Amino acid sequence: MQGYQYTDVKVEVKGQIGIIKFNRPKSLNSFGGNLLVDTLHAVKELDENPETVFTVLTGEGRFFSAGADVRGSRPLDDDHSELTKTQLKILHLERFTPMMELMKALIDHQKVFVLAMNGPGVGGGAAWFQGIADIILASENAYFQVPFSSLALVPEAGSATNLARHMGIHRANDFLMFGRKLTAQEMESWGLVNRLFPVEGFHQSVIEFLEAQLETNDGISMIEAKRLQNLPLRSERILAVYNATDALAERLASGAPAARFKAKKAELEAKSKSRL
Repeated sequence: MQGYQYTDVKVEVKGQIGIIKFNRPKSLNSFGGNLLVDTLHAVKELDENPETVFTVLTGEGRFFSAGADVRGSRPLDDDHSELTKTQLKILHLERFTPMMELMKALIDHQKVFVLAMNGPGVGGGAAWFQGIADIILASENAYFQVPFSSLALVPEAGSATNLARHMGIHRANDFLMFGRKLTAQEMESWGLVNRLFPVEGFHQSVIEFLEAQLETNDGISMIEAKRLQNLPLRSERILAVYNATDALAERLASGAPAARFKAKKAELEAKSKSRL
């Protein structure tokens, strides 16, 4: 059987370390093209690799991920006036299938899941993976920001529940409700980020750090520690993803996000014309 051909991520194995690298740098690694399906395939591939202990998710270029690819996919611009709210909700739920499958695969992933924030994360790039990663490493120039409320959306992919477990409910509310921009240093002080590394040579620093852990610690023991810690959290995380997706589809079906996107687009176009 022919192997899967990756187009929007790079997959590499270095000894006991599996690496998944978002590879849409010109689009700031936004979730367009084949990126989500590619990532899902890579997560499953590395889950079955008998040699690896760590699975690292990172990005190519200056951003980790800018989240949704607004330019590449414009469902909010489509005319759905002939559809009922119920039909609209079903339409949006169908669009979220790759995201839900990816989140489930990561929640059930057996290897130690290391998120390596090589740069800023925005929207889904700041919220999807952070609450379920086992270890988060970040470059010193990384920042996190989510515009969910400003766009009449809701915290995606279970982030409202999963992030609150790491940073506390009040801090999670400040971040998710108000769209507060947080530096990697602030996230480290809030307990979300484990360690910071210099921007220069970030990816190599991550590999060297993980290799040092493998020299000191038994790989199976680390995997077992992850399993035991995450075992009672699985149902909560899966339910959080489902609840968030249902709420997001409801908001999109209401039409409020489309109105916000339209107003924001007009504002940006006006600013662009004023510069001419």
